[in-house]
Amino acid sequence: MAPPPVRPARPADFPALCPMLLDLGFVEDEGALAARFPSFCTRDDFALLVAEDAEGRLLGYAAVHDYGPHLRSGDSQRTAKLDDLYTVPDARRQGVARLLMHAVEDWARARPLRYVFWYANDHSAAPAYERMGYRSADAGQEGYRFFEIDFGEANTRTPHPLRGS
Repeated sequence: MAPPPVRPARPADFPALCPMLLDLGFVEDEGALAARFPSFCTRDDFALLVAEDAEGRLLGYAAVHDYGPHLRSGDSQRTAKLDDLYTVPDARRQGVARLLMHAVEDWARARPLRYVFWYANDHSAAPAYERMGYRSADAGQEGYRFFEIDFGEANTRTPHPLRGS
């Protein structure tokens, strides 16, 4: 069986994505969320990616935001933050999150970005990222881990706490 395709979200995906967005929490106003959703599907600095099965059912999504050029270093330290990664419960541990993360990495390389970072809770999210092969560091906040992908050459990598970013 072929892996589910990953594609950019479309405004018409909102009804299927809304329960996922609500499940992650921090939605203050569902009407405002619905109103702003279409613009996030077309923003140049944002990727909203969805994975869907052969029948077109959405299995999960990833949301990543390019911060743009850095004031001091321009594009050489260009960074994005993974805001969300979500897989519907009945599709978990089936490779959907890994496919979405590969799509995030492809998007980041195409921009090109130097770093993608995110925070994940110790309870369920951090262990899932670690199973995918990502390494975590102390986030400086109890109950969370810090993750980062550095797309630079190995000999030019500077650990996040030493970069001052």
